[in-house]
Amino acid sequence: MAKHGNGNSEYLEKIPDVKFTKLFINGEFVDSISGKTFETVDPRTGEVITLVAEGDKEDVDLAVKAARKAFDHGTWPRMSGFERGRIMNKFADLIEQNLEQLAALDTIDGGKLFSLGKEVDIPSASSMLRYYAGAADKIHGETLKMSMELQGYTLLEPVGVVGLIIPWNFPSLLFFIKAAPALAAGCTMVIKPAEQRPVSALFYAHLAKQAGIPDGVLNVINGFGPTAGAAISSHMDIDKVSFTGSTEVGRLIMQAAATSNLKQVSLELGGKSPLIVFDDADVNKAVELALLAVLYNKGEICCAGSRVYVQEGIYEEFEKKIAEKAKSWVVGDPFDPHVQQGPQVDKEQFEKILYYIEQGKKEGGTILTGGKALDKKGYYIEPTIFTDVKEEMTVVSDEIFGPVMSLMKFKTVEEAIERANNTKYGLAAGIVTEDLNIANRVSRSIRAGTIWINCYFALDRGCPFGGYKMSGFGKDKGMQALYKFLQVKAVVTPIYNSPWL
Repeated sequence: MAKHGNGNSEYLEKIPDVKFTKLFINGEFVDSISGKTFETVDPRTGEVITLVAEGDKEDVDLAVKAARKAFDHGTWPRMSGFERGRIMNKFADLIEQNLEQLAALDTIDGGKLFSLGKEVDIPSASSMLRYYAGAADKIHGETLKMSMELQGYTLLEPVGVVGLIIPWNFPSLLFFIKAAPALAAGCTMVIKPAEQRPVSALFYAHLAKQAGIPDGVLNVINGFGPTAGAAISSHMDIDKVSFTGSTEVGRLIMQAAATSNLKQVSLELGGKSPLIVFDDADVNKAVELALLAVLYNKGEICCAGSRVYVQEGIYEEFEKKIAEKAKSWVVGDPFDPHVQQGPQVDKEQFEKILYYIEQGKKEGGTILTGGKALDKKGYYIEPTIFTDVKEEMTVVSDEIFGPVMSLMKFKTVEEAIERANNTKYGLAAGIVTEDLNIANRVSRSIRAGTIWINCYFALDRGCPFGGYKMSGFGKDKGMQALYKFLQVKAVVTPIYNSPWL
């Protein structure tokens, strides 16, 4: 079984004050119209941290009205890209000044490792702002070569009011993966954080105000998907929705967009990504990569490498070594610097993962290691590895979103490609080999939006990320993400007596 970290008691004093719990509309924190609130829970203990305002359709209407006024009549889309970028850089400065507070909020609100929050998540959020701040004054169209006596050029204009629906697994980073390019483009926005983890989003709203982002440009509505999320997706005055989350909810958003005002939609959805390890791989390095691919962020990551295929020549050695490593993986309080895996985000996700583990056993899978909840307060689950599994089993086919790996053996390159593609998803894949020909062939054969060769989770603000198939469409990060929030306008005038076209 996995190693246990220290008990919760010595880290409970690290709970930060939650300063902001209301909705943020038109530059002010306000109660919801209904006066309703809901609980946000510390997954280390299952205890309530605080109550936050629960937004609904009426609150979304107010936020959209503020965003529409800010877009149609406000300064944000009309100021120079340089000035927008200057304000965005000030926003990034404020994030860095509050780094520990923000990392602690994400830890108590969702079980993320405090050390990684300080080293990765919050710095990545501020750097995302800086990346798009640098792009804000480089948005331009092109001069067209027309076939008739016409002069033509294109403009890139902000799409308008956008709805950004954020998942719970990376609340800080994904807030800015969506908000930063939208801000750079000159859009105004209504942001709905996940109901499981709303508190850091409200802190960011506070910092946005301090940075000088005009009132109405950035609004935050806490609430639930079927109410606040549905109101955003179906709103007649929202021009675009960008969503990260489950494939099932992505379908609902597309339906709502189609039946309302045909708003643009971009979706980054589920995954069941393969990691393929070939015979020539360094087994020790491959084992490290495989564990990282499925246990990082306690497996709550859309591109987790949860299907691991190992070529038969090294399979037995790989299986033995990964079992040993998984058993030594330290699970415990995410404030403990020695801990490698914290609790799952909430009771619902905790029980869902345990259900899938039981299904895997019922369908004939063998537990190599793990398979149980830790015998302690909170939502902790052992790193779990299944062997003797096949693609048709639910533990292999379904996105579990937890620390659960399916380990399988293959013979040939052709078999590996076929089995890797045997999924409705297409978000990412990993390849571990020293053979460049194999790497090139397999990377071009797998139908997924990102392929990592001899690495995993090699994510960068300048590299586009998004899926194929039922993993969605539209790219986050890179310049492609900026273009999602822009639309092309062609401008044409006649020319007379020109010596050339």
